[in-house]
Amino acid sequence: MLEMDSVDAHYGRAHILHAMSLKVDEGEVVALLGRNGAGKSTTMKTIMGLVPATAGRIRFRDREIAGQAPHRICRLGIGYVPEERRIFTGITVQENLEVGRFEPDDGRKLWSVDDLFEVFPNLAERRSNLGNQLSGGEQQMLTIARTLMGNPLLVILDEPSEGLAPVIVEQMARTILDFKKRGLTVLISEQNLHFARMVADRAYIIEKGQVRYQGTMAELEADDTVRDTYLAV
Repeated sequence: MLEMDSVDAHYGRAHILHAMSLKVDEGEVVALLGRNGAGKSTTMKTIMGLVPATAGRIRFRDREIAGQAPHRICRLGIGYVPEERRIFTGITVQENLEVGRFEPDDGRKLWSVDDLFEVFPNLAERRSNLGNQLSGGEQQMLTIARTLMGNPLLVILDEPSEGLAPVIVEQMARTILDFKKRGLTVLISEQNLHFARMVADRAYIIEKGQVRYQGTMAELEADDTVRDTYLAV
């Protein structure tokens, strides 16, 4: 579904991504792992066109997307949930969801507000609350739900467990597994290996903007050396 092939990216003169290559197959949950500053968020922003790729190719469903505007990439079927959440704090939960509505005409079943309230019962209870009246975990749920109102085929989640209480992290993991059952493809960036274990099929470990390891989560679990080298604090 998604493939990056030898992609470079820069912030000004700073070279951040170096020949980044990865792929995500339809129906998978794939994790980008690495320490803070490894290049995970930049990888996601480059996929979305928020940071321009300066070399290499990015293909989504066999279509080249490098160089396209972010809103066009979104319309092709990629939903992006940034680490910063960026909900609209002065409007209600339900209004936030309506802002994200986009209905592609390819015949597939679309997400409704009621569907999302079923997935996120916390939001259903607070549908009339303003965004600034939600907890951090509820804001994260709202950001994901708003993204799903755009009916993406691939959802990109940047640090979805960051700053959340353990009970909310467990709920978030169950939600991502539910998305997989519904046919969504998911790419997440994470520093929380425990969270990645709960949801991901495969993982890429990134350090200094380069892929240092790739494999299934089971293979990563069996490789103490890799975990100690690239993931230990």
